[in-house]
Amino acid sequence: MIPVTEFKQFTDHQPAFRVLKPWWDVFTDYIAIAMLMIGVFGCTLQVMQDKIICLPKRTSPDNLRTDPNETLVNVSANSYVPPTPVPSPPAASADEMKGLKTNLDLQQYSFINQMCYERALHWYAKYFPYLVLIHTLIFMLCSNFWFKFPGSSSKIEHFISILGKCFDSPWTTRALSEVSGENAEEKGGKAGEKSHAAKVALATTLATVLPPVPPLLPAPHLSAAEGDLVKTQSLRSIPEKIVVEKPVVSALDQKEGEQAKALFEKVKKFRLHVEEGDLLYSMYVRQTIIKVIKFVFIVVYNSILVSKVNFMVECEVNIQEMTGYYKFSCNHTMAHLFSKLSICYLCFVSVYGLTCLYTLYWLFYRSLKEYSFEHVRHETGIDDIPDVRNDFAFMLHLIDQYDPLYSKRFAVFLSEVSENKLKQLNLNNEWTVDKLRQKLQTNGQGRLELQLFMLSGLPDTVFELTELQSLRLEILGNVTIPATVAQLEGLRELSLYQCSAKIHTAALAFLKDNLQVLRVKFDDTWELPTWMYGLKSLEELHLQGSLSPDLSKNVTLESLRELKNLKVLGIKSNLTKIPPAIAETSGHLQTLCIHNDGTKLVMLNSLKKLVNLTELALIHCDLERIPHAVFSLANLQELDLKENHLRSVEEIISFQHCRKLTCLKMWHNSIAYIPEHIKKLGGLECLYFCHNKIEVLPSHLFLCNKLRHLDLGHNDIRFIPPEIGVLQNLQDFCITGNKVESLPDELYFCKKLKALRMGRNSLSVLSPKVGNLALLSLLELRGNHLEVLPRELGNCRSLKRSGLLVEDALFDGLPSDVREQMKAE
Repeated sequence: MIPVTEFKQFTDHQPAFRVLKPWWDVFTDYIAIAMLMIGVFGCTLQVMQDKIICLPKRTSPDNLRTDPNETLVNVSANSYVPPTPVPSPPAASADEMKGLKTNLDLQQYSFINQMCYERALHWYAKYFPYLVLIHTLIFMLCSNFWFKFPGSSSKIEHFISILGKCFDSPWTTRALSEVSGENAEEKGGKAGEKSHAAKVALATTLATVLPPVPPLLPAPHLSAAEGDLVKTQSLRSIPEKIVVEKPVVSALDQKEGEQAKALFEKVKKFRLHVEEGDLLYSMYVRQTIIKVIKFVFIVVYNSILVSKVNFMVECEVNIQEMTGYYKFSCNHTMAHLFSKLSICYLCFVSVYGLTCLYTLYWLFYRSLKEYSFEHVRHETGIDDIPDVRNDFAFMLHLIDQYDPLYSKRFAVFLSEVSENKLKQLNLNNEWTVDKLRQKLQTNGQGRLELQLFMLSGLPDTVFELTELQSLRLEILGNVTIPATVAQLEGLRELSLYQCSAKIHTAALAFLKDNLQVLRVKFDDTWELPTWMYGLKSLEELHLQGSLSPDLSKNVTLESLRELKNLKVLGIKSNLTKIPPAIAETSGHLQTLCIHNDGTKLVMLNSLKKLVNLTELALIHCDLERIPHAVFSLANLQELDLKENHLRSVEEIISFQHCRKLTCLKMWHNSIAYIPEHIKKLGGLECLYFCHNKIEVLPSHLFLCNKLRHLDLGHNDIRFIPPEIGVLQNLQDFCITGNKVESLPDELYFCKKLKALRMGRNSLSVLSPKVGNLALLSLLELRGNHLEVLPRELGNCRSLKRSGLLVEDALFDGLPSDVREQMKAE
């Protein structure tokens, strides 16, 4: 007997795969097992029992041989009965001895049975059980082929693995519980009314059904009124106890949080991979079609051939020379059983085929290559769960046939909101208040600042640092400023570097009234926060990022007109012209800085409208001349034209109209000379001409007798005019990186000098008159040809070793008392 377990390998697959087997696949698997048992049973009968039993058929006298010493023998091919001599019967029993003698032995009967089985018996009757077995195995193979094929099985195994982890993840339970809690709160009003009505009904029912509750005190101690009160209180107390408490969601530990985070990444990558094609769907459709075709084929040919299974078979074979007969009458011993098994098999195949037809209907009637989570979004309240397609959608449809709860819990890991909540939870666990407080430091503006760099989000614990004054966020993902920012009462400065930030309505209301400085660095324009245009208390706005020429015409910046308190505006970008919106801030804007990264800035006439502007910086704007619009700014106090292509500054005479101009920065250009009419700018206090190509200093330059800072470094100057002594207010003088060989003694008349930078020149002697500069605290002499320093440096009481920038050998050459004086703090 062949055990059915031998065929287990054809249906055995990983138990986890059962979630991808809908009810019809499970049903057909059981039918296939029943058909397999029919085939195995039939094959076993074929092997273990006689197939056919034949006897010679009497057709003529020549076909019969008699022998008085032999009796008629009826044997099968697998049994042996030796001939027995028959004694002469008594005369009285002669009428009872009847029958035909064949005169055949055992070997001849066996030969006849085999010949008739091969020649006379219909092939369907011979091979029926084998056909059943083969067809059933093909059905099983078709049903499970996609679980074994490498291209599909890898996807299925990966999906089942992720599905199980998502189903069992503590984060899934927490996310759904939080949503359920929120929904419960929203529905609390209506539910409260229904709950009250239910309690009244429940109290009435229990009062009727339950036996009376015995009083806590003996009856004699209670009056009638008190007894009624006790019963009423007992009935009221019953429904109050039957309350379903809200489940307490435990906090995730760090390990569970990291596992959930890894699951989100796996789901993202798996979705991206599986949604590319429809291999699983195509294979499932094809194997179902093959099963339907095979079902039709089996039903047709079995219905026709089942009548060929007969109990009696007539056999005519040419073996007369060996047996003496050529016609036989045979009995197919299993014909009756096979006919019943074939009918039963046809019934099973019919049910199997009808189920496959239903499967085809399900496959083509519904759009299985698209899956909508609409019901999950409605049920859970997680609105951002995306719909999926192709093989991903098909597997989820199969999962729903097994248990819709799987797709519901799996959907949590498709939600970006859910992922952000998890990241936020992990962030809060990682960045505690104490850890954040250790990162606090004072920035350049004297504010207590917290800088966060390359985090996945903004920890909620930040808003517990009530002493925080400046918050700097750099390369952070998914930043949302919550309403709890109102706890930071001292927050005045916010920096967003390469991170887009969303904001709650309550938080925006707080920032409108409190935020004074906003810095935004962006890679793309969508990172610019639209809510910044409503910050009515904003005083400084600094924008850094690339703007296309179309955007520089500017749609978004037009909203700057709403920033009524804006005083400082800095833009580092690639503008081609001044945005019109800037001109509309003329009523209050005082400082404008445009750093254009080498892009040529044209059409500067709109600058004329900025009548209240006091500081203007046009840096790296590819300017070749000083813009004429600048001369119209009557309140201008400081002008910075750094890193342009200025070669001539003859227009400098027009600055006499800017009577409040005190600082002029022409550094990092290609200016060859300083025009003489610079003397017209008598109000200048700071003048920067460093990093140019100036060779000669005009004496008229020193008629600007209010100069306090004069920077002429990194030019080709060889001579310092003695008129420099006129600058009695000079505090900082720089000629570093020139070709000066000597200094005029008049320089030392500038008694207010605090910083004298003369490094990398050709000086060979430093005059002892340097000792007249009592306020000197910084003296740079490195890179010259000096051999000794004058001991009069000791008269510069403010000069210390840290402020004397010379070679060590020169310092060591000073008298010891001078060295000790400078080293003393």
